[in-house]
Amino acid sequence: MQNLLSENNRKSRIFYFSLKDEQIRDEKIRWFSSAKFDSIPFEHIAPDQKRNWINLTNNDFDRLVPLVDKDVKAGKSEAAIFQLFSSGVKTQRDEWVYGFSKEHLSDRMKYFVDVYEHKRKTSEAIDLDIKWDQELISYLDRGISKKFEEACIQSSLYRPFTKMCLYFDKHFNGRTYQWFNILKEDKQNRFISLPGIGSSKPFQCLSTNEVTCLDFLEKTQCLPLYRYDEDGNRIDNITDWGLQQFQQHYSDTTITKENIFHYTYAVLHNPDYRSKYELNLKREFPRLPFYPDFDRWVNWGKQLMNLHINYETVEPFGLELVEIKTTKTNPKAKLKADKTTGTIYLDDSTQLEGIPTEAWNYKLGNRSALEWILDQYKEKKPKDPTIAAKFNTYRFADYKDQVIDLLQRVCTVSIETLKIIEQLKQANTAPATPAQTKPHKQP
Repeated sequence: MQNLLSENNRKSRIFYFSLKDEQIRDEKIRWFSSAKFDSIPFEHIAPDQKRNWINLTNNDFDRLVPLVDKDVKAGKSEAAIFQLFSSGVKTQRDEWVYGFSKEHLSDRMKYFVDVYEHKRKTSEAIDLDIKWDQELISYLDRGISKKFEEACIQSSLYRPFTKMCLYFDKHFNGRTYQWFNILKEDKQNRFISLPGIGSSKPFQCLSTNEVTCLDFLEKTQCLPLYRYDEDGNRIDNITDWGLQQFQQHYSDTTITKENIFHYTYAVLHNPDYRSKYELNLKREFPRLPFYPDFDRWVNWGKQLMNLHINYETVEPFGLELVEIKTTKTNPKAKLKADKTTGTIYLDDSTQLEGIPTEAWNYKLGNRSALEWILDQYKEKKPKDPTIAAKFNTYRFADYKDQVIDLLQRVCTVSIETLKIIEQLKQANTAPATPAQTKPHKQP
């Protein structure tokens, strides 16, 4: 960029030039090393109303209905569809508070509590320490006592289609955000999880009904169907204002807030929507258009949500399990995929065959759903020195049957999700005027 001063008003002007993205690093370096500055074809650029200087958009995004707004969250306004939204839990010590085994997680957290209490009472350091951060140190300085509570261990979505046990505790999880206001044990609540602002990966979203990790997607933000007051009473999280926008547009007072929740989930999966608003979705929270045939979008959203939340109980796809003879008593874990042959190599003695090529096309970010599972169940050396020394207990062999079953079911989820997305692609998404909108019928 070049910042030039105008002789008339001395205000800054921004000039911009960029080489083609497909050029490799060495080609770009050679070009700049030989180019004369005066000959570079700079373009004068001006920011848009949101102070974006490059990759400007020219669409109707600002005229769509906002999903969330900070003023709405703070109770200062109601001009958004959702009242409350929350980042995923940011524990700041994942290796300590997450684990596939409840028993092993209990052992770690009992040790964690013992070390914390020892430090609180004696101020003495120990060799195999726990993971501290500023919040935990502040609790220590304030003399807050802690004890291990088994009830704090609950199921959590750690990564796409990967559940772990989480020690959910406001003192031992660095940032719990709004989760104590939107999570209840009955799991009646549901969340639409999507990337936070500034995400580097392609837009993605996935529904959950359990506490969700910040890195579940990328900088995960969660939109709940419900929130809860101090007495535990359930409150609709979709605003009356949001309901009114839909009922007025479609001229139907029978539209419900749950309808809008499912409609939102379907729209966020629409490939045309993701393509048209690609740049907007990297910089801002999504907004919703009004598509014709509201009922169809509600039903698509409901189908997608049922698939994604209940992925552990859908019908297994029927992949072929192949056992390979080996002399090894402890086959080495592999968890690698060959997409060309449709094969997953679990270890030296077991592989799954017959994975359809299209199954790899259902992606969350840069990985397919199946690849997320393979990545998360690999054996990895813990980074934390205390865990590496005392609690390095994970072995893939202990979860092999569970992973085989999970891969079978998520293969079904992948194929069925793509079928619904194909229907979304073929739908008429031209915004309907009130005169074109058909009367709404309950799905």
